[in-house]
Amino acid sequence: MLPKFYQTHLRSTLNANQYILLNLLVELLQGQKQVRLERLAANLPLPIKFESRRRLLQRFLMCQCLTISTIWFAIINYLLCSYFTDNKELILVVDRTQWRDLNLLMVSLVWNSRAIPVNWQFLSHRGNSNFNQQQALFTTVLPQLDYKVTVLGDREFCSIELGQWLEKQGVAICLRLRCNEYIRRQNEFTQQLKQLGLKPGLSMFFAGVNITKQNGFSQFNVACKWSRNYRRTQTKEGWFLLTNLSTLQAAVATYQQRSGIECMFKDCKSGGYNLEGCYAIEARLSVIVLLIAIAYTSAIIQGISIKTSKVERYICRPKDRGRIQRRHSNFWIGLYGKSWLNNLQLCIHWVGQWMRINRNKQLYYQRGLKAIDQIQPLF
Repeated sequence: MLPKFYQTHLRSTLNANQYILLNLLVELLQGQKQVRLERLAANLPLPIKFESRRRLLQRFLMCQCLTISTIWFAIINYLLCSYFTDNKELILVVDRTQWRDLNLLMVSLVWNSRAIPVNWQFLSHRGNSNFNQQQALFTTVLPQLDYKVTVLGDREFCSIELGQWLEKQGVAICLRLRCNEYIRRQNEFTQQLKQLGLKPGLSMFFAGVNITKQNGFSQFNVACKWSRNYRRTQTKEGWFLLTNLSTLQAAVATYQQRSGIECMFKDCKSGGYNLEGCYAIEARLSVIVLLIAIAYTSAIIQGISIKTSKVERYICRPKDRGRIQRRHSNFWIGLYGKSWLNNLQLCIHWVGQWMRINRNKQLYYQRGLKAIDQIQPLF
């Protein structure tokens, strides 16, 4: 079941049939972990022929009301009000992912070491996005965020043009430079970043240097960091970060959060909903991404609630010995917590027999049943 705000908002935006069908599809996404139309149609629990179910889904995915501005921005505002304090700095990550002939440009919000989609668009071409496309995406997003914002991007998005434009919007930036870019410090010759002598274990910070491009110079700070090799962990190259943050530590710590969007893309693809297996046309695929965003954030909210109730050990192994980070994210706990409950309901007859046979474990079963009673209302 979707969070209460999601239900209220969707009821006010969609008609009754659309609202019911959207809820059914989100349930299928969480259970099937698959977004292929054939698979969704095969499992859609409506008493009509398969071909009718497939056509129903095709029509639904072309609905004019299923847009980012109509559906998604209100949910993002709810998440910000509910899970982010007013003085919290928001970390936005811009990135692009491509599979087959599809090229998706996305701005995401970092949340608990993961990222959640904020705005996206499919590009009409392969390869890198350009400044106009990036600017259009941020122009829609930034007015929605009444917070201090920092934008992160990898080497595709490290253009002086984008950096200057974001800075004019009052946004902090931390964009990764290519090592063949040039900088010019005061009273010194211009030199390439790869000539600075950065090696594993070294860090550098240059304040107010000129960054060279074909169109001229622009002043930014440049933070350089190459993590030292540790045992079998070796990094192939260092980071050169174009930033308006004031210290090396701030720039490096902030840019490290960019990995959240890589985790999100994995969750939406092979690690969760298998988006790469979908062969829908672009217009329908954009709505499928919207459905994934709704299902994805719902699972995160449910995972947070399970952790708050301190019963996540019934869903997963929370932590390994000697390991600082938890094994599973809030998304994973929410997604597989739902699957665990569904399987319990499907197999309740066999579960009851198991409990009656193994009477020496009754105390543990009673604790588990109490945990189930706490988890069920969250779904």
